[in-house]
Amino acid sequence: DRFVLSAGHASMLLYSMLHLTGYDLPLEEIKRFRQFGSKTPGHPEYGLTAGVDATTGPLGQGFANAVGMAIAERRLAAEFNQPGHEIIDHWTYTICSDGDLQEGIAAEAASLAGHLKLGKLVALYDDNDVQLDGPTSMAWSEDVLARFAAYGWHVQRVADGEDIAAIEAAIEAARADERPSIISVKTVIGAGSPNKAGTHKVHGAPLGAEEVAATKAALGFDPEASFEIDAAVLEHFREAAETGEELVAEWEGRLTAYAEAFPEAGAELRRRIDGVLAEGWDDDLPAYSTGDDGIATRNASANAIAGLAGGVPELIGGSADLSGSNLTDIPDGGVFSADEGGRNIRFGVREHAMGGIANGIAYHGGLKPFVATFLPFSDYMRGSVRVAALSGLPVIYVWTHDSIGVGEDGPTHQAVEHYAALRAIPNLTFIRAGDPNEASAGWALAVENTHGPVAMVFTRQKLPVLPGTAELAHDGVRAGGYVLAEATAADGTVTAPELILLATGSELQLAMAAREALTAEGRKVRVVSMPSWERFEAQPAAYRDEVLPPRVSARVSIESGVSLGWDRWVNQQDGAIIAIDRYGMSAPAPQIFEAFGF
Repeated sequence: DRFVLSAGHASMLLYSMLHLTGYDLPLEEIKRFRQFGSKTPGHPEYGLTAGVDATTGPLGQGFANAVGMAIAERRLAAEFNQPGHEIIDHWTYTICSDGDLQEGIAAEAASLAGHLKLGKLVALYDDNDVQLDGPTSMAWSEDVLARFAAYGWHVQRVADGEDIAAIEAAIEAARADERPSIISVKTVIGAGSPNKAGTHKVHGAPLGAEEVAATKAALGFDPEASFEIDAAVLEHFREAAETGEELVAEWEGRLTAYAEAFPEAGAELRRRIDGVLAEGWDDDLPAYSTGDDGIATRNASANAIAGLAGGVPELIGGSADLSGSNLTDIPDGGVFSADEGGRNIRFGVREHAMGGIANGIAYHGGLKPFVATFLPFSDYMRGSVRVAALSGLPVIYVWTHDSIGVGEDGPTHQAVEHYAALRAIPNLTFIRAGDPNEASAGWALAVENTHGPVAMVFTRQKLPVLPGTAELAHDGVRAGGYVLAEATAADGTVTAPELILLATGSELQLAMAAREALTAEGRKVRVVSMPSWERFEAQPAAYRDEVLPPRVSARVSIESGVSLGWDRWVNQQDGAIIAIDRYGMSAPAPQIFEAFGF
């Protein structure tokens, strides 16, 4: 089973339980709560603390993650289970707060979960009538359970949050229903505190020494004792470790029996669990030759998805109601629905939940999720993208319609500031492909990646297949920046450059055309493709200096986005930044490009 503490501000609840039940979280780490370098940060962090299944804290994120985990469980069950061998069969539980359920991402995720009838998802709602600023009544008066019932959820209410038997009975009733379930559990925040229980004063601030002592006395503990655990209590909780070992051994036995009965499927499942790509996974990735008809890089992305569909069966994903525009359907992949566990997820217009759900699929393991929308609407899912980067999740983002090239749709749909904004997110690899071969190479890099998300942005307008990319793009995109065309002398021999043109995406063709014109005038011009700044910065200094020799200060960057950041590569005293530091306009794309200096 998976557990997500969506109410991540209650992290010490989780840390306490992990310590008591025998996880690798010593009491010393409990004592170092929120301190530098501890394994008990202010909000739970995946990969840092044993037993933490998801990074939570930004409210609503964990709730959406839990939906993603339930989707992953159903997909893997549909793919691997056989009669008498239900090898994938587990539950996802989450504890959420009033604040979680006020967030739009939770509403989006709950709506989709109800539509998909994710019956192995159980949410326990800590209904305590308090949020950080004060009572929830100052900002909230809705009937939460009626809302969830309308979403298609099974709903229940437990009147007393300390009635363990009632909570257990509610969970059993939830497990018996085919719908996702939410259980409203009425609790008192800060229970036991004589003077602050039930108030917002215990939500975001320590009790203080006097109130801590009074609370311990009220609960029957020694007011002067600190970090003491009754031996009988610890012994009782540590029984969970023995039970857990038995459950793991039982499942491993079932997995062995499964592998004996279905050797090929058993080996495939082991490969998925280990997160290793299949041999020859990229054999069918498309390649393009100079002279081929130009195609939009979104179409090249679609071709890459089709080429990866067979070799990477763990690939699963979808679009926020734009699959026909993003071109993200997996051919013959089936649809993920309430009745079918296919590979194509119809997220609807729910960008933020889509991002959080993809994170949940990645946390779960065994699958490689991708999600898609128009690049400007990456803003709607930015919170989830940031958590994916923070958590090191290998989620793949496909963002199409990447510039003013969208044309008549106008400035609301034309990405301008987005390249810079996304490049600013640590541990996010941002790739802007300059032609179809770079698009294929971007997909290869994204699939290979195991730590941190990869964002690929693609054009709606056609781009030519540029000379050299068939040979250079595969390694060049991985390097982040590479020499696409060397400077040549009048006789055609390669020579040292006097000018370097740097470009990305649809502007790479302009750099190549400019080089051709300048070479005809006797200039020595090198073109450098820079699809991923992050990858280029990660290369050894010797490689970066080889591509961008420090002695060549005459450099011109060409990108149809804001200029922010290009001064890292271009000294404007000796060079120039050709960019767009304003919003676009509604007009045919060629007219806009020309009007804006491209």
